[in-house]
Amino acid sequence: AARSRCSKQRGSHRRPPSLQEKDLDAFCRITSNELASRLLRRVKLRTPVDSGELRRRWDIGEIRKNGDRYEIEIINPMEYSSYVEFGHRTRDHRGWVKGRFMLTISEQELKAQAPELIQRKLYKFLKEELGW
Repeated sequence: AARSRCSKQRGSHRRPPSLQEKDLDAFCRITSNELASRLLRRVKLRTPVDSGELRRRWDIGEIRKNGDRYEIEIINPMEYSSYVEFGHRTRDHRGWVKGRFMLTISEQELKAQAPELIQRKLYKFLKEELGW
């Protein structure tokens, strides 16, 4: 019968590196910035162009941590951006101009894709940080 014996060798046990909260926070901020950039790109492509000003004015606002979540703010300071997004009455108040929902649709698309994107980035991050 074959026997195997395990022996401890001094110095052969490396303690696995630990993730610090600051590392995870940095990962979340970097990932949030990437998601914000992707959302901004989608919104701009979906924005109708007349003079081009509405499309040019989209920007990433504040990215903030709220509890255990990160919130991404996409802004457009043009006065009429909400009218293009959600629709509005015609000037004579007899009709309705349909909204284009550039931000709404883009946000829905990104929400559907975000889990896979985050999972890929997290796997890469853990692989680099923990040496997997």
